[in-house]
Amino acid sequence: MGERYLDTVDVGGSIPPVPTGAKDGRPPGDPVVRSPLREKYVVADNREVRTNNRIRARDVRLIDHKGVQIGIVSLSQALEMADNVGLDLVEVAGQARPPVCRIMDFGKFKYQRKKRQAEAKKRQVTIQLKEVKIRYKTDDHDLETKMRRATEFLNEGHKVKFMMFFKGREIQFTALGQQTMEKIGAKLMDVAVQERPPRMEGRVLTMYLASKGGKKEEGESAENKD
Repeated sequence: MGERYLDTVDVGGSIPPVPTGAKDGRPPGDPVVRSPLREKYVVADNREVRTNNRIRARDVRLIDHKGVQIGIVSLSQALEMADNVGLDLVEVAGQARPPVCRIMDFGKFKYQRKKRQAEAKKRQVTIQLKEVKIRYKTDDHDLETKMRRATEFLNEGHKVKFMMFFKGREIQFTALGQQTMEKIGAKLMDVAVQERPPRMEGRVLTMYLASKGGKKEEGESAENKD
């Protein structure tokens, strides 16, 4: 099972490398070099992260609630400093030696992250393949209606598959169908690019269009067909 994370926490200052042979999933002799001045530590989710009295280390490398690196202090001293400002002591890098802890409002941190995740989900783009079915003898009015529907799909960021069916002796009119498909592609060129030009698949003439960059706010679970 892979690791799960809450978020990253910015840490000021320079953090020394994890000692060679540290039990952090890396082979012995492969130290972790921390970049100076600005650091990001990963905080595990609330089933794994240690806070306050759950922290096991005797000493910790402490960052206060303002982001200032205090240095190595005893756990009891770090807990006292967190208690003095009414906040939590959170282990943000348990693999370091000593572990890095930060003073923060852990409840607020989790709430803000949950809110960010919800907002990100709303903005998520789910691209689907939408089907638009036509006939070689579809009249101009119905064809305009089909193209307006396809334009809506493309503006939402989806792909569109135009499908033209030929029944029985209608197969002799594939050239007319090809002309209709090319006309559709030309009229939709402002919102779409041809992902695959018109071509026969059995008795069906198909053409695939992709959006030029349309974006939708929320994904749909079912494929819409017209």
